Amino acid sequence: MPEFTTLEHENLNKAVYGALCDALIQGRFQPGDRLKIRDLAEQFGISVTPIRDAILRLANDEAIIFRSPRDIRIPDLSEGRYREIRAIRIKLEGLAAETAAQVATSADIEVLERILCENEKAIEAGDRLKGAELNQAFHFMLPQIAGLPVLNGILRRLWLQMGPHISDAYLPGGRAMIDHHYPVVEALKRHDSGAASMAIVDDILLGGKPILERIERGAERKAL
Repeated sequence: MPEFTTLEHENLNKAVYGALCDALIQGRFQPGDRLKIRDLAEQFGISVTPIRDAILRLANDEAIIFRSPRDIRIPDLSEGRYREIRAIRIKLEGLAAETAAQVATSADIEVLERILCENEKAIEAGDRLKGAELNQAFHFMLPQIAGLPVLNGILRRLWLQMGPHISDAYLPGGRAMIDHHYPVVEALKRHDSGAASMAIVDDILLGGKPILERIERGAERKAL
């Protein structure tokens, strides 16, 4: 019985941590948002202990700032840190797109096109949360199609920091947040690895301009 209790506790901790990771990656929090352990526990319908454990892990992941149990926040991102993460994403997501293009099936293409269709609807409806979630789903389909689970895990850690900022810029960014996904799909249809890699790099660089601009404006306001 003690072994079962321990296992149950570990599974709960893992589930809560995973759910909060997904929320960050999908942009359900935005920079500056304050997290309250008790409120999150009530939302999950559990005690505060697994929430606190997950929060501490996320602080270790540098996804949140934990100053005290009463001061837990989604951090801002400096321009330097954003550019570093962007450079890493270009290499890793470029590899994911390149490899995906070599093996993508018609079923894979259909999934990506369905995501794009739903994302168009989200943008038209002004649904920031749905749009950011679908954007994340599109990007993470590439390492999944490529069959690169280790790469997927590395990208999840990067997106813990990027998710809130992509969400923050999603509606102001407008078409820039989705237009560059279409060339990725077309490259996968042709099994053109080079074009797929270039297309996802364009998406990260050009589609990411609204994110960088908001980070720069935030830094300027702080400097005043």
